[in-house]
Amino acid sequence: MTTATDNSTQSAKNISPADAQKQNLISQWAFDTRPILGRFHLWLEDVRIHWYSDTSQKKIKRRHMDTVSFTDGRTEKMLAITAAVTALGTRLFGRYGEGKGLPKTELNLVKKDADAISAYAMSESLWYLSRTLPENHAIMVCLGEGLMPKAGETAEMGANPLLGFGRIYARPQVAKFLEDRVLRLINDPEYAWEKFSRDIQKRDITVWGAAIDTLENTSRFAKGEPTGPMSVFHLFDQPLIISDQYEGYMGCLVLPEQVVENAAYKSVLVNYFTPRYMVMDAIQETFDGIKAENVHVWTLTGNTRRERIEKIWNQWRDTGAHLIDENWILPTGIAPFTDSGTYAPTFAVKPWTDDKGDIHLLVVDGYAASAEAMQAASLSGILGLDVSLAVLSSKFKLPYDKDAAAMKLDPQDNNFATRLEQDLFGTDMPPEMIENYRNSIVEAKNAGIPLKPRTINASDLIAAKKWQTLAVSGYMLPDPYSGAQGVKQISEDTWEVTVRVTSEFGDKAITFALRLLEPIQQSKLIFSPLLNRFFKGEDFRTRAVKISDSGRIRNELQTLCTEALEYFGDKMVLRFDKITPTTISADEQEMLKQILAWYKENYPIWFEWLELSV
Repeated sequence: MTTATDNSTQSAKNISPADAQKQNLISQWAFDTRPILGRFHLWLEDVRIHWYSDTSQKKIKRRHMDTVSFTDGRTEKMLAITAAVTALGTRLFGRYGEGKGLPKTELNLVKKDADAISAYAMSESLWYLSRTLPENHAIMVCLGEGLMPKAGETAEMGANPLLGFGRIYARPQVAKFLEDRVLRLINDPEYAWEKFSRDIQKRDITVWGAAIDTLENTSRFAKGEPTGPMSVFHLFDQPLIISDQYEGYMGCLVLPEQVVENAAYKSVLVNYFTPRYMVMDAIQETFDGIKAENVHVWTLTGNTRRERIEKIWNQWRDTGAHLIDENWILPTGIAPFTDSGTYAPTFAVKPWTDDKGDIHLLVVDGYAASAEAMQAASLSGILGLDVSLAVLSSKFKLPYDKDAAAMKLDPQDNNFATRLEQDLFGTDMPPEMIENYRNSIVEAKNAGIPLKPRTINASDLIAAKKWQTLAVSGYMLPDPYSGAQGVKQISEDTWEVTVRVTSEFGDKAITFALRLLEPIQQSKLIFSPLLNRFFKGEDFRTRAVKISDSGRIRNELQTLCTEALEYFGDKMVLRFDKITPTTISADEQEMLKQILAWYKENYPIWFEWLELSV
């Protein structure tokens, strides 16, 4: 007679070594990432790992580890799942394509909803991840995107939901200590970054800095474009030297490292301000036989960028280089886009040979938002690149070289306006424009952005010159530059999500199969910020209240309207007069007042930290 145990034993014997290895891989990933999977009610069905090069695999084998970063294996897995969950939640519930054809004001509302989902999913994932960090470790957001309008838009757009400077993810005691120090860093002029650094060293706290864009290419996502939207998270083994909330623009030239080194041997300096004919000469001397028309320059395009970087476009055209447009096809077989997204093309900056034996090279030139620029620059040591940056203003009124020169002026100089008008604009300027430039300089100075050097690189934003980074990207839609697929439905309740994990030790794509454990409408609530659910009509008075609502709402206020928050000791004050209607509509602001007042009245101890200024 055959028993159940016999059948089980026989079944185990029939499993091939490859199947057993695969089951073990899935089980290990599920075990290590269960806090995040559980938070979003997800089941891990499959894990597939693809190495982008044999070199990456060899490096990992030499290290006898399955991780590619300075973190431990579990933290690395949690970060990969964080990117996957953010990509999945945003693609499914971020109103993808609902802004197509809408007027600008309505399009911006769709974009804000998408940003809210992505920022919330990543923030919640990082919170659960932080509970597994070593007791003296913390993740601190140093740069984030969402504070400023893009591509020369006016300020009517308002701030987007974002994870910005000073957000701390750590165990409670460590988080409280660091939050207090960050508030001093922001509000106390005598408390500089050096003092902040000494304080965390005295407490023996390890702070990992982060540069985050929870939804790169938001406009493309809202308009339903077929490629591009992604979530980008860069983790550094130390904090950046940023000391205040900051988002600005940086000029950005990305070349293979050997081009810059070969030029240096001939005493030629190649950086962001080098005339592009000299850059072309350096490229052709490095890659023998490359034709000018086979140097493909990826740069942002469009009328809003013309004033700032048309001079760069024309210089490249004069060399005979090819300026990439959407009619061209990348080696991945996918057409690129040039309306946004400077980060992803950085991975494609490398030479290749076509079917005819001709050498081609892609380079990136132009500018990017500060977080995006820092993320691209920090890939330099990993991908063998040279990334030259230049600090630019928030206005698109001057060519890039004059704009960078404007950022070097002294905002306290009595002749500031005269120098700006006579030396750079060559004409009289409206007082408000002069103040805009002055504010751009002051904001950069207050945040610790280096303004004295003509160009900077990633190391200039990091205190210690020896540093490491881990780059994690989650693809919501296909990526033209790597060929990675976006979120793909493979059954009624299961989706595949691809994440790229890159460091100096390896470069791999991980494809997860994630199954929703709840019906789609219930899953939408799980991925949605609590306040957004109330704005959409859910009754906060009849919903069961948990103590965790206090932390969730605090987190969401920091994400949704960070510019309207002030801190006094343990208190967070929400200033409604600082919330613009384009950030939170007038009707939603009235509802927000009712919601928060109700919580404070009925649960005063849980919401003791919150004060309302109306």
